[in-house]
Amino acid sequence: MSAIQMLGALFLLAPISAFAQGDVPDARAYSGPAWSPYVVGAGIGILLCLTLAISKKPVGASSSYATAAGLIGKAVAPRHTARLKYYADNPPRIDWELLFIGATVIGAMIAAWHGGELTQRWVPPMWAERFGEDSLWLRGLVATLGGVLMALGARLAGGCTSGHGISGAAQLNVGSWVALVCFFIGGAMVANLLFRT
Repeated sequence: MSAIQMLGALFLLAPISAFAQGDVPDARAYSGPAWSPYVVGAGIGILLCLTLAISKKPVGASSSYATAAGLIGKAVAPRHTARLKYYADNPPRIDWELLFIGATVIGAMIAAWHGGELTQRWVPPMWAERFGEDSLWLRGLVATLGGVLMALGARLAGGCTSGHGISGAAQLNVGSWVALVCFFIGGAMVANLLFRT
């Protein structure tokens, strides 16, 4: 066992040790408005195990966007799409990974409704303070640009936050652990910029 794998195994054993010592808060006593992060985290772990056992594929989202683009390409420019090497090796079709994205959106809506967090607002309060309540088109443009940049980054990195942060990290993949650390560093930097200025 390499040093990285041993470190990963120790990292994964830490929560088990905390549970055994009783140092972990009771997931059922969570007082926040949303679902308990402990219960959701355990659910994601169970989902990952079931996905690996049933489909022999890890959980991930970024390849679904390439599949969706291929389906659109097949409808709009079928000959050109068929000539692209990626789609020759990975023919675009509706599969469980594409449905996973739709289920994620539906699941988020159910969680927000169940947790009393459906705000029925198109513009978040922090955005409205800076750009005004009537800046919906600007918000949509920035969100779309951010989504495009995230998808491009995920393709360049060989996976997204769910692919690296959940599936890859659980399999003790060194590249996924590096990516996971970078996700947290980038998230902390952006959150610092957004909330401190």
